[in-house]
Amino acid sequence: MKCLLIASESAEVLFHWTDPEFQQNVQEQYGASQEEGQGLPAFEDSINTLFAPIIISCSTMVDRLGDSYACFTTENNHTYVLHQFDECLYIAVNGDGEEGEDDLRRKIYVMKKMIDVLFGMVTLSSNLLRKELRPQDTEQRAQLWKRLQSLLETYSRLRENDQSFLVEAVERLIHPTLCEQCIEFLERRLVQQLNSSAERAGEEVLHAFILVHTKLLAFYSSRNASTLTTSDLLALIIMAQNMYPSNIELDDPSPEDVESTSGSGPEIFYTPEPSPTDRDSSSSDRPGRGGTPVFEFVDPDIQMAEDSLQTLEVPPPDPSTPCRVFLEVSLKEGLYPMMPHSMYCLPLWPGITLVLLTKIPNSGVAMSVYLFLEAFAKLEKRLSEGQEGSAVTRGSPPIHDFRNKLDKFIKALGPSDIQSSQLQNVWTDFKNRAFARGRPGFNRELIPWCKSMKMQLCGVYRQCFLTDTSGPADVPQRLSPSLQDRAQAMVQEKLMDWKDFLLVKSKRNITMVSYLEDFPGLIHFICVDRSTGQMIAPSLNITERATSELGKGPLAHFIKSKVWGLVSTTRRYLQKGYSTVTLRDGDFYFCYFLWFENETGYKLEAADLPILSDDSAPIGMLAWDYYRKLLRYYCKNHQGEVVKCYELLTVHLGVIPTEYILQHCRQLASKLWEPSRNPLL
Repeated sequence: MKCLLIASESAEVLFHWTDPEFQQNVQEQYGASQEEGQGLPAFEDSINTLFAPIIISCSTMVDRLGDSYACFTTENNHTYVLHQFDECLYIAVNGDGEEGEDDLRRKIYVMKKMIDVLFGMVTLSSNLLRKELRPQDTEQRAQLWKRLQSLLETYSRLRENDQSFLVEAVERLIHPTLCEQCIEFLERRLVQQLNSSAERAGEEVLHAFILVHTKLLAFYSSRNASTLTTSDLLALIIMAQNMYPSNIELDDPSPEDVESTSGSGPEIFYTPEPSPTDRDSSSSDRPGRGGTPVFEFVDPDIQMAEDSLQTLEVPPPDPSTPCRVFLEVSLKEGLYPMMPHSMYCLPLWPGITLVLLTKIPNSGVAMSVYLFLEAFAKLEKRLSEGQEGSAVTRGSPPIHDFRNKLDKFIKALGPSDIQSSQLQNVWTDFKNRAFARGRPGFNRELIPWCKSMKMQLCGVYRQCFLTDTSGPADVPQRLSPSLQDRAQAMVQEKLMDWKDFLLVKSKRNITMVSYLEDFPGLIHFICVDRSTGQMIAPSLNITERATSELGKGPLAHFIKSKVWGLVSTTRRYLQKGYSTVTLRDGDFYFCYFLWFENETGYKLEAADLPILSDDSAPIGMLAWDYYRKLLRYYCKNHQGEVVKCYELLTVHLGVIPTEYILQHCRQLASKLWEPSRNPLL
């Protein structure tokens, strides 16, 4: 029984997701209280009735005590975790014991991350965000909530089954030659042709990457693009998986296929089939616009299952329509969060996807809005702290310079626009109170006007990037469908001979076979470079048709549950400031190490890690980048030096002597990142 709810301070439901068990429980609870002859209440009304006392109680505690609940457990063993983001209260519930406090808190933060990516700086205005999350149109609201619910379910599925989402790091496909060829192809052919085309409608491709299920085959960023953060990349992978979910069971390789990629060394030998000579046969493999991609399976039962996907309630998205996403951009001038991009998710074959991220023509408006929002937030903070007069106006940039820039910004927006007119009116009132002679100037009376300015700026941002009014209706600002078709066809032609191999390789990326000779007794490991947000780990296949070193059925599930439990345990220790954990659990011995190195690979001295509170943001890189903050914390004593952070988790058989296990960990850590073994990592 699971539920996640977002509510306003007035106890209005802004979003809810429940599993079938929780929904049935609520309907039975409130259906029984209805008078005879009346129908069941709407589920949203029941949810509102159920949570209203909790929401009102939280609001009262915040008003009177300045604090609120973080977590509580009811008499029927339902666990509630709550967190307030501005004026929105997030509540996650679990009643079946499958999720603990940490899991529920992580789910809340991931939901907040996805909302930030989808709505950008509108999330900085609670009033506007409420309107976005709860549109007045019932059909539009249902469609939006269904999308958010689907994203949450996709994340939960990935975290339950995918090691990269368990540790929140990106996993690359290990095939050096093909990876290098694809990166070169993206740079010299695909991105270059797209950005030189007249059909791009002013958009510029900044990033292009190819996903095989959730693994990264190739990633290219143009020279003038900002680095894409691991947090944003993981969020985009969730969105891509949500649009075109991977059916691991259907695509699972046969034992014969597995043998072809289970070599004892890092090199993989593969002879692709020759390309078809008939051009029509290659084009027939391309999925049609607006339809589910068709893949030729030999097994008729699998093909029947694939065809049954057509009967799903929600039709597959039209890949020609981009999704607006808001990502972090780091430039010489500074860091700009929530900058607008267009995301094109183009399916190549089931399980293989091309993703393009483009810079839209009017993205400069977002940078200006962010700078103005930041300035008003700082001004509001200083006024709230009791500063007045000249003490408030000190700092960079000077307040008068800022005033001139905002005047020019509003003038450039155009007076005919309703939103810019409202901004102009509020800004005029602000200037009259702050700068006019005979007025009190900068004092606490300006605080409401600072809030109004921030809301109006967010309104301009919303109108520019969250509505379709940015350009004429007949000239949409996006890559033309024909240009997208060409991009899709180019990548399909490049990977035509490799598609079957890639789908098999994604399941058996790294196997334990190649490590058992050097590390006898080692069952599993996960190594993460937290500086780049990338991880290496042997595959954990537990589906019925999969063959692995762990075998099938209960044993594979048992090892998987141990690995998932180990990650959860080590995070709790890391939260308390421990960088090393070793523990014995029955027949197994677990180890966890976190350490720092300089760019030459020399291990740096250990440091006292910060201790976090129990209700702090979850440790990871998706919802809250703990490791980026940790690196900044550590680098205070290593100024001017490039510092890298690594994590290693290992599972050994308990009969192996402890001294050998620790020796294995040291050797494994140095071996995993050898350029000859795993390049491009």
